[in-house]
This record gives sequence, C-alpha cells and structure tokens, in this order.
Amino acid sequence: MFSSPAYAQAAGAPASSSFLTSFGPLIPMIAIIAIMWFLIIRPQQQKVKHHAAMIEAVKKGDTVVTGGGIVGKVTKVDGDEIEVEIAASVRIRVVKSTLTSVRGAAVANDRA
Repeated sequence: MFSSPAYAQAAGAPASSSFLTSFGPLIPMIAIIAIMWFLIIRPQQQKVKHHAAMIEAVKKGDTVVTGGGIVGKVTKVDGDEIEVEIAASVRIRVVKSTLTSVRGAAVANDRA
C-alpha cells in the first residue's frame, strides 16, 4: 500500500551515456562564468591597465587631479612620488598611485 512499483533497467540494455547527459548541468555554469568574464572582469582589468599607464606617463608641467580632489600642476617627478603646485608657492608631495586623472600640460593655476 505504501510502496510504489519499481521499474528496473533491462539486464542486457546498454546504459545511455551521451555528452549532454554527462556534462549538461555544467553548460549553464560555464556560460555564467563566460558572461561574468566579458562583462565584469575583463573591463576592470583594462581600466586598471589604462590607469597604470596614465600614472607612469606623468611628467613635469602636467595638470593632475588627486583622489582627494586636489587639482594642481606637477613641478617635480621623483620615483613613485610627485610634487604638485596647488597655488602660488604652495607645493605638496603626492604618491602617484593616488592620482585619479592627468589632464595634460594645461595651466592649472591661471587664476592668481
């Protein structure tokens, strides 16, 4: 009354083993990983590479913006630090990795 009939496989029949039955459940997982790679990971890696190249290209006379929003003109480049003039005769030392953008050789302090 509480038992259900069991259907057994025929003794001589070969087991069905195709590619889709074996690896079918993995296909959606592989698709999700591929989508994440192209939409999230790859663009972020390109952005990091571009930012690193921008920081290495900083030279004297460029206008830069720091992570804190300070805009100034580069007066000296020294290894991983730069000296930025933010006002007339006011200079600060900034670590290159804190720069958010480099605006080129435009004059930053033209309003004196």
